[in-house]
Parts: sequence; structure tokens; C-alpha cells
Amino acid sequence: MNKMKRIILLLITFCSIQMSAQKIEKVEPANWWTDMQWSELQLLIYGDNIASLDVNIDNENLILNKTIKTINPNYIFIYVSIPENAYAGIVPIEFKKGKRVVETYNFELKERAEDAALVEGFSPEDMIYLITPDRFANGDTANDEFEDMPDKLNRNDKMGRHGGDIAGMLNSLDYISSIGSTAIWINPIIENDMETFSYHGYAATDFYKVDRRYGTNEEYVDFITKAKEKDMIVIMDMILNHSGSEHWFVLDPPMEDWINNQDNFVKTSHKRQTVQDIYASEYDKKAFSDGWFVKTMPDLNQKNPLMADYLIQNTLWWIEYSGIAGIRMDTYPYPDKDFMSDWTCAVMTEYPNFSIVGEEWTVNPAIVSYWQADKVNHDGYTSCLPSLMDFPIQHALAESLNDENESWNSGFIKLYEMLANDFLYSHPEDLVIFPDNHDMDRFFTQVNEDVDLYKMGLVYTATMRGIPQLYYGTEIAMSNTGAPRDHGIIRTDFPGGWEGDAVNAFTGEELSTQQKDILNFTSKIFNWRKNAKVVHQGNLIQFAPENGVYSYVRTFEDKQILVLLSKTKKPFSLSFNKYAEVLNLDSTGTDIISGQNINFSENFEVTPKTAYIIEIQN
Repeated sequence: MNKMKRIILLLITFCSIQMSAQKIEKVEPANWWTDMQWSELQLLIYGDNIASLDVNIDNENLILNKTIKTINPNYIFIYVSIPENAYAGIVPIEFKKGKRVVETYNFELKERAEDAALVEGFSPEDMIYLITPDRFANGDTANDEFEDMPDKLNRNDKMGRHGGDIAGMLNSLDYISSIGSTAIWINPIIENDMETFSYHGYAATDFYKVDRRYGTNEEYVDFITKAKEKDMIVIMDMILNHSGSEHWFVLDPPMEDWINNQDNFVKTSHKRQTVQDIYASEYDKKAFSDGWFVKTMPDLNQKNPLMADYLIQNTLWWIEYSGIAGIRMDTYPYPDKDFMSDWTCAVMTEYPNFSIVGEEWTVNPAIVSYWQADKVNHDGYTSCLPSLMDFPIQHALAESLNDENESWNSGFIKLYEMLANDFLYSHPEDLVIFPDNHDMDRFFTQVNEDVDLYKMGLVYTATMRGIPQLYYGTEIAMSNTGAPRDHGIIRTDFPGGWEGDAVNAFTGEELSTQQKDILNFTSKIFNWRKNAKVVHQGNLIQFAPENGVYSYVRTFEDKQILVLLSKTKKPFSLSFNKYAEVLNLDSTGTDIISGQNINFSENFEVTPKTAYIIEIQN
């Protein structure tokens, strides 16, 4: 072979290597829709040395506005716009070296469903059932583990993966509906391909992909569709604050400020008050918002505009793609607060009837109320967030029930006084109330396994203003007694969700008498609540606790209920005279729990440690 031929062969080989090294690995989002308000789109392109190529789009349905190349040659961010008259189809995006097309990505532009923007979120008419998917039911053992995913199945490890999946939840829809649920909140279901401790779902390694151990994106959509057919909506658990440390864009970040404290782990101070504190130092504000939860959860930098656009679009994509009706946003105050305002408003602008509930875990209602839409704040901060988790009421409920004595500063007075803070909220009726969740002791444990107090807490949750949420297993009094704050035990497998389980809560087989009683009680009051507009929309008047009895009246049009929560230690004769301002004392009522008839013109003997929901017959 002569010298010239060898040179040509070497050049061809070199060019082949260069071309193969520039292969596109990811385009996110992989598709979009016509007729969306968010029509100025960022596409994140990732691939080895991809930035050495130029981008070209020659298509009337997708206009290339700008190309951004970062310090990392493996990224290109392109911004495109979708014209109003765009139609569905494949749009080729060319990646060129000079005049030669090295690679083409076929971007799919889908036709938007006519009613996509009208998706209805959750409201006070709903009862939300919260599920940790790995711990609920294993419907498909074929996806229990995968050879290339390191965190393998181990039901003996309380922090390991147990195998619950989408198929298990799908098989359980009738049961979930039977206890009065109309909405299902599922702890994070997107990929968590972490070395260990991945079952909880809060360390994402792919924001666009359902974890294979739960199923596929298509199975998730099918689950949402099947739930709708049974008159239930699905709420997606999302995290904008952090990802998992094994996320591909953490392992190979596009720029130096993609992650907060990118080169040096710094733990968050958790001092959430710095957001509202008029005296807070910038040092303390940064220590709160820019710190990481743990080393495996790097803190995303939402101040970076490329990151901000990426996260907003990811949310819009999931809503449009899957048909979810709501989002529960984890660690709501931890990301950049201005970004959170932009995010909520982008979602609610695109989907005006959608619902979002934020997690602000503090027992101070002044801090919680700051984040809600329409709140007039001291610093002028605004957002479009419809709802928040009502941690202040949850804390007051548990404390009130557990106090042994009823006095001016203990017992039900704590619950009464906490509710009196509702003037702080712009929309208290839209708060989500709950006896427990996946991050705290089971409610049965919180009330020291006292069945009467437990039922009282469920009645309060079912009849108070707001949107009730129950954690899976609350209906059968699952507990973590003896293992306080142990997440692995709090998130114990739901009995009957695995083949061979000795106890099956889905069928009632081998449930204890007490568990059956609580299951029947829970189902009764929450199925009653489904059609109780007086609870969904009714005016609320509460009466200060007296003699261990706390009460309130709900009124809507010609319907009324009187709720009595009694912690008396012995029978108590109650006069209804103090309710004359809201009740017709010549009327009668029926307790929906016991069926007992009550005449309001006579004194009523209140049973110790009992809850009543009295429907008024005017």
C-alpha cells in the first residue's frame, strides 16, 4: 500500500471514530405537543463531544431560536419555538460537521388532546390515599429486580426493595375505592437507580422515566387511565430540590453551577424560617436553600436558567403525557423561592384546574401560609400554589388527643386554637389535612394504640375543612410502635400485597377483630363523605372545648352536621343551647356512625372517648 493510500485510510478511520464519538445519547424532552402555551421549548441534547457539531432545523413546525454550548462538550441546549399553526409530525433535527450531517434526531411533535388543558385536580370533595409503591402490592414479580440495577430485591431488609409495583396498585383499585378514596397520591415512581436505599423514590436518576422495578411509562399511564374509569384521579409526587447522586447529569454536569455546592458536599441547615425572617442574614439563607439533604441527594441549582427551564418543562411533560390530575411537591421551601413561583405559575397557567400541594413541614401556620396563592405577604412574595400540607393541624390533633387532661392550655384547646389561625391562609379550605404520612410515626402509634382516640382522629380528618389524606394501612391501624420514627417500619409492606402473605387486608382474611372494626369504621365515614357536600363546601363554626368536648358545625344550603369529639372520662350530659345560633333546637339529628337518634331540645348523654357526626333533620 503506497503512502497516499495509507494517509487516506487513516483519515477515514479517524473520521469514523470522531463520528461514532458524537452519538446522541439523550434528548430531553423527547417530544412535545401542539397548541400548548409553553411553546418556547428547551431541548437538552447529551452525547459524547456533541458540542463539536452544529444544529440545523429546516421545518415550519419547529423554529430554531438559539443554541447554547457549555463548558462541557457533551451538552448542547437548543431553544425552539412551536408556531400556533404547527401540526403533529416528525421534525428532523440535524447535527452537522461543516456541511455534512453527522446525525439526525427525529423529534416528535404530537397533537394535543382538545381537553388536555382542562384536567381537573383534587378538591375538598376528594379523599387522597397515599401509597409507597414498593411497599403496597407486588403484581408483577418479573420486574422485581434487574441485573444492571444494583439495589436488588430483599424483603428482609426494612430499607431494601420489596417488589411493590404499578401492577400491584392496578390490581388493588377496587379496594382503594372501597374505603372511600377518590384520589391516589403515589410516592415518587421515577427511576432511582442508586446503589442502595432506592425504594423511597426521592433520589431520581432519570426525570423522564418510570423505574423499571415499578413498570414502564406506558404502564403508569394505563394505571392512571384505569383509575379514572373508577372515578379516581392520580397525584404524582415530584422533587425539584434535588436528584440522586447517580443521575447522569450529576455524574457529568454541563456547567460548574448546575448543582449547588457542586464540588463540595454541604448539608442544608434546614432553617426554613430564613425565607420569611425579616432579620435573616444572606449567609443563613444560602445555608438553607443551597445545602444538600444528604450526600446521595445533590441540591439542584434552580437559579441557573437552563436548570429552571429543564425542571418546569419536565413537570409540564408529565402532566400532558400521563394525565395526572395533581402534584405533591416534596420539600417545597428548599429550592430557590423565585423559581418555585415561576414553576407554580407555569403549571397553573397551562392547566388552570390542576392541583398542586406543597410540603412545608413546620407546625407554624405563619410559615406555611406564606407559600399559598393569593396570600398577601410582608415582602410582596407571590406564587400560584393552590394547596399545602397542613402540618400545624396534624401536630395539634395528635397533641390534643394524647393530652390526658383537658384544661385551659391542654387537650382539645390546642386543636381549637390552631384552627383559629386560619385567618393567615388565603384559602384554608384547600389545605390537605392528614393524621399521618410516610415520613412520620403511624397515627395508631402516635395515639399509643388507643382505638377510641384513633377513631376520633379519623372523624376529625373526615369532617374538618380541607382535603383529607390517609396513608396506606391507616384503615387497618398499621403501626410502628416500638420503632419510633423508623421509616423502614413506618413503610411496612401492606398485608396481602404479596403472594403467600398470612394476612390479607384486601380480602379481610386473617385480619384481627380490631383491624376489621377500624377498616369498617374508616370505610363507613369516608364513603359517607364522598357525597357530603356539607363537608366539601360547608361553612364552619367551631365552639371552644368544654368539659372535654370539642365541637363544630358545618352548614351548606339546607344541610347541617354537628361534630362532637368527646374525651370525657365519664358520661357527660350536654345541653345544645349554645348551638342555638346555628342549629334549630326544635330539630333532630342522627349520628351517622352509630345510627343513634338525637333530639336537640333535650340534653344528650355524651359517651366517654367517642366521636359523633350528627346529621341534622330540619
